[in-house]
Amino acid sequence: MINKTYIIAEAGVNHNGSIELAKQLIDIAKDSGADAIKFQTFKAENLVSKNTPKADYQKRQTGEAESQYEMLKKLELGIDEHKVLTNYCREKSIEFLSTPFDYESLDLLVNDFHISKLKVPSGEITNAPLLLKMARTDKPIILSTGMSTLGDIENALSIISFGYLNKNGTPTFETLRQAFYSEEGQMVIKEKVILLHCTTEYPTPFEDVNLLALTTLKTSFGLQVGLSDHTMGISVPIAAVAIGAVVVEKHVTVDRTLPGPDHKASLEPNELKEMVKSIREVEQAIGSPIKKPAPSELKNMNVARKSIVANCNISGGEAFNEKNITVKRPGNGISPIYYWEMLGKKATRNFKKDEEIN
Repeated sequence: MINKTYIIAEAGVNHNGSIELAKQLIDIAKDSGADAIKFQTFKAENLVSKNTPKADYQKRQTGEAESQYEMLKKLELGIDEHKVLTNYCREKSIEFLSTPFDYESLDLLVNDFHISKLKVPSGEITNAPLLLKMARTDKPIILSTGMSTLGDIENALSIISFGYLNKNGTPTFETLRQAFYSEEGQMVIKEKVILLHCTTEYPTPFEDVNLLALTTLKTSFGLQVGLSDHTMGISVPIAAVAIGAVVVEKHVTVDRTLPGPDHKASLEPNELKEMVKSIREVEQAIGSPIKKPAPSELKNMNVARKSIVANCNISGGEAFNEKNITVKRPGNGISPIYYWEMLGKKATRNFKKDEEIN
């Protein structure tokens, strides 16, 4: 369970194939106060067919001359690059994460680099074999849900729960459902899985964010939730934390004008730092459901509230009425909430104008 917002600076492929640029992104993430920086681990030949076209946003950012395969091939990080980056993260005391897109990449991250948790990107939520293999590593899973319905998410969680509970065997639709609805299955996904709401468009139009879906995910599955955000700016992730997100993932770049598919929908260094700062402030402000005076405002109660006071000189034995009593600051006398209770009662002594009635 996460008690404070876990902030992931998503480097993704914004290193543009340069190890030095990747190190700069790690420095930026560390300087911002983010908890982790995340890259992407893949073999282009395992990820995409060679004739697969680019997504529209990729065409806008990188042109149409090359295929998606050719674009991704230039953005691969090999074993040596992973060694450099994991060591550099260790040196900088920031957690290294990476998203695996295929079996080979998953094995590399888990067995060679001992990654602490796994991130499932939205595009892999229907990749049943990969989800099963991820769960069988027994690592915690952060599952992005872009482009998904509740049914898609339940299918993915069924596979994940089966994988956590069964280290061998081939699942069927029936055994997947049994795993998901079992007490053991529900317990293990509550312990190990966090759902991220996400809109898979780069950048995401604000009208397509639908932050209220965070609440739907939480109530539908009983899991902790977060946001993988692709909007411009920092307002949406801050708002997400205010309504219950425990994880925020946001792309980061050295420069939004750099060539590459994701730079335009990323935060620059000063923006990432401001986002982290604002999220930490919101965390403090969320508080508890109990409505009561805050410690800092107690000293102001007597100054801001009022008491029942004499509106003119009042003689002992005179009855209080709407003309001879009123309400004024300070509030260290009888509260005006008892104003009507005082009417008709007799003064026990003389009171001067503005003197508190007691």
